[in-house]
Amino acid sequence: MAGQADLGDFLRKCRADMTPEAAGIASYPGEPGRRVRGLRREEVAQLAGVSVDYYTRLEQGRHASPSAAVLDALSRVFQLEPAARAHLADLARPARHRATQLPVQRVRPAMQQLIASMVDHPAFIVGRRTDVLAANPLARALLTDWPNLPVRQRNYTRWVFLDPAAREAFVNWSTVAAEVVGTLRLYAGRFPDDTQLNELVGELTIKSPEFRSWWNGHRVHERTHGTKHMRHPAVGPITVRYEALALPGDEEQTLFIYSTDPGSPSHDNMRLLALSIEQGPARPTRAPDVVRRASPHDAVTDPA
Repeated sequence: MAGQADLGDFLRKCRADMTPEAAGIASYPGEPGRRVRGLRREEVAQLAGVSVDYYTRLEQGRHASPSAAVLDALSRVFQLEPAARAHLADLARPARHRATQLPVQRVRPAMQQLIASMVDHPAFIVGRRTDVLAANPLARALLTDWPNLPVRQRNYTRWVFLDPAAREAFVNWSTVAAEVVGTLRLYAGRFPDDTQLNELVGELTIKSPEFRSWWNGHRVHERTHGTKHMRHPAVGPITVRYEALALPGDEEQTLFIYSTDPGSPSHDNMRLLALSIEQGPARPTRAPDVVRRASPHDAVTDPA
């Protein structure tokens, strides 16, 4: 999916988004009106210290493997953040002859037991292409019941765009959705020949105009931590803070942990949701004083 064409698309998007003022290019009285949005190619080339012809060939996909010095210069010109710099480097790497079918990812039993023990905090593990590999009961109650979905549908991005319940779950759905597209873009740069990624992007492009628009925008986003404003049909509004932790030794697996501020209405609503898991279909009428500790086996969501 990624390659010289995507490199060119990304550079054109960066150039269009960069204003002359931000780049430090002064305008002069009597200068003809600009016919392009953002910077001109010759301006980018001058600021990066390369020839106009060289930069033009990069945008047109007619030059492979620009040097690290050139990539660093372009990143500086476009004022790219670290995630976007890494994405640019991924797109510029030579063809990598990867197998199109990547090995199935599995979560280690110890990690499954760990997230199962987090009965007060929704926790789930995301793998390649934002596949949900495991989730504890509270995460399944807050988001969706991943084990009840077909294996190929256990994907966070797919859920966000194609499940109407996801639009109701996030107060600021458009922000969450745009960011997850940016995360998928980062992955596409690292694994351009992933067959399942191609299928996922194809499906979402057809079924979701919003996904299609944001995907074509070539923005990237790395989820590390943040805040999500949510609403649950059973317990009401919940504001969560999330932390995204890369798992050492488990390539392309990230642990997401949600928490709420102690003493807040969101904290009470999260505890109420936890109690509803214990009580089953019956809905609680007040926040619990004590929440039972889950069995380690409660958390397993095996995507085999």
